[in-house]
Amino acid sequence: MQAWRRSGRLLDQSPAIAALKPQWPIFSSGVGCEFEQCRYGSTLSVKGAGNLVRKGTGGRSSVSGIVATVFGATGFLGRYVVQQLAKMGSQVLVPFRGSEDSHRHLKLMGDLGQIVPMKYNPRDENSIKAVMAKANVVVNLIGREYETRNFSFEEVNHHIAEHLAVIAKEHGGIARFIQVSCLGASTSSSSRMLRAKAAAEEAVLREFPEATIMKPATMIGTEDRILNTWAHFVKKWSFLPLVGDGSTKIQPVHVVDVAAAIMASLKDDGTSMGRTYELGGPEIFTVHQLAELMYDTIREWPRYVNVPVPIAKAFATPREFLLKKVPFPLPNPNIFNLDQIESLTVDTVVSEKALTFNDLGIIPHKLKGYPVEYLISYRKGGPAFGSTVSEKLRSSEL
Repeated sequence: MQAWRRSGRLLDQSPAIAALKPQWPIFSSGVGCEFEQCRYGSTLSVKGAGNLVRKGTGGRSSVSGIVATVFGATGFLGRYVVQQLAKMGSQVLVPFRGSEDSHRHLKLMGDLGQIVPMKYNPRDENSIKAVMAKANVVVNLIGREYETRNFSFEEVNHHIAEHLAVIAKEHGGIARFIQVSCLGASTSSSSRMLRAKAAAEEAVLREFPEATIMKPATMIGTEDRILNTWAHFVKKWSFLPLVGDGSTKIQPVHVVDVAAAIMASLKDDGTSMGRTYELGGPEIFTVHQLAELMYDTIREWPRYVNVPVPIAKAFATPREFLLKKVPFPLPNPNIFNLDQIESLTVDTVVSEKALTFNDLGIIPHKLKGYPVEYLISYRKGGPAFGSTVSEKLRSSEL
């Protein structure tokens, strides 16, 4: 506090002035902390972040008390999680390892100074500790559905998650740890990615037993990697290859609902801590039915080529074989991804006894309508072009 001076005498040394001074806590790095509040000491309750809301009406200019480090914030799900956190007045630390432009779209989601980009290296322990130092919530969204020359399935989906959990536990002030996995993750899966995700779940709960595991199904949204990929392929080649006969059952979910589930777990009284939630949409589709929905939205006549599973694997195998044998990066797989072909050999739906959206108080959206409206951009004649297949059939009957 700046001292007041008059005639060369410090006025705040007088008993009357001293009694009026606000009693600011003495910040320190550990010395004398038994009687004074330490700057980095955590005042959080381990019963959940719902008790952290402190000031304001709950909008983006409020102070929720949450300081969240969101790993994978620049990805598909990340932007929706950051938006929901910033919307309630949380400070969001955004670790990034790529271009300085990779986080630009996130800066606009929060109030001034609330979105803090921090460059880091996921293989550097000190770098991870730096981006987690001031946080009281950690959300891990890191994951990838294909391998690259630099990062394997096991490292991205398992080892990094385990490392984050270890550092979060050592931190001592992390009240909540959210690990986002995949629906269908199992140690017995034929997919290496799903096996790695299952191993990550076990490792995170072993290192941080209070962690919450979220297992979303295939996510649908403006930046998704399934309907966008299909629509782009259809516009370029006029047909869509279906692995097998497209009869595999999936339970796609709107990405906004997954972000809402993460926020609901942060706001509860701690009931979600140490639990696993399977997040599937309200409807079960076959891959063929989901493709029909895509065709209906972009207003194109469906044209398919059924590719038997062995032939699809034959198309996808050369990239996997050459991935680390050639001195240059190979193109990322879109349609013929060997690991995804393996995962499509079994149905991926929410199990009967699993905790779901209902346990978090959320009603997920049906896919028809708003969740797939972004596909309108693929209509060759503009948003009002053409008519759906069902409309064409009705008109022909008349």
